[in-house]
Amino acid sequence: MHREVVTEPTSDSSSRGTAEKSLEGRTQEIVADFLGFLKHHRGKERSPHTLRAYDTDLRSAMRHAAQRGHKSVEDIDVDDVRSWLAQAAEQGKSRATLARRIAVLRTFFRWARDAGVVQIDPTLRIRSPRRSQHLPKVLKERQAIRLLTTESNDTNKSAAVRAKALRSRDAAALEMLYATGVRVQELSGLDIDDVDLESRTAVVVGKGNKQRKVIFGEPAAQALRRWLSMRSHLASKESGAALFLGARGGRWGVRQIRDAVHAAAARAEVPDISPHALRHSAATHLLDHGADLRDVQELLGHASPATTQIYTHVSTACLRAVFEQAHPRA
Repeated sequence: MHREVVTEPTSDSSSRGTAEKSLEGRTQEIVADFLGFLKHHRGKERSPHTLRAYDTDLRSAMRHAAQRGHKSVEDIDVDDVRSWLAQAAEQGKSRATLARRIAVLRTFFRWARDAGVVQIDPTLRIRSPRRSQHLPKVLKERQAIRLLTTESNDTNKSAAVRAKALRSRDAAALEMLYATGVRVQELSGLDIDDVDLESRTAVVVGKGNKQRKVIFGEPAAQALRRWLSMRSHLASKESGAALFLGARGGRWGVRQIRDAVHAAAARAEVPDISPHALRHSAATHLLDHGADLRDVQELLGHASPATTQIYTHVSTACLRAVFEQAHPRA
């Protein structure tokens, strides 16, 4: 597996080597044991990306403790944790990043206490920062329709077959992103057999390797049929069962899907968006048309209705805009 290399800001990099060397071997073993525990016992609950984030955050905390003169995990106290978080805040880290770092340390020290490594959990007196709530970026319905129709109504009859295959793939992907609200990682992971065109359903694997069934309409089904009829023009020995293929024939990657969505938005002359913005748009438009919040939660694969609740704020914002524009007593 490719291992992502994450670097700290330059202010910390000059002392990193010394700090790493000052950590006792026992501390490094404890960290390695914890990461191994997460991978082998909680791997199904956490993605490789999440595990890398745990690794990066935890080693950053241990380096900071070493710089403060500590040589073992047992020496770390609440002041050390606060100092580490304060340093991150000074470096401009977001509230979400600080909250994640606290969550990582809490998980680590809970494990360490259960394993008898430490007697006291220094994170018990640490409070997570309140996350600022940003309303998700969404397209208006007419903009979403323009995006989809522009991509599906490609009028370049003289384009090479391969170019037509790429456009049909992009059109099908956009239809699926908007129709189902799936995450970009979920779209990338779809195999051909995961999609049932007759029932217009697909089975996706979401966060925590949880499967769920999503539903799409006839426009998305038609776009998928067109793409599948052209798929062979991109296929290679690397294709396997992947539903969507990249230009070289392998499974279409997340970054490439994002690039394709940005390009499609430019062609349609709608506001620049990401695949996640299409997910936001799908949820908001469903709620605007009367869908139940719990049904939308199920479709999106949210574990908690609180996560889906933010889309009701977007719908309320739309209603307020209409009210202020049209009501004589606004």
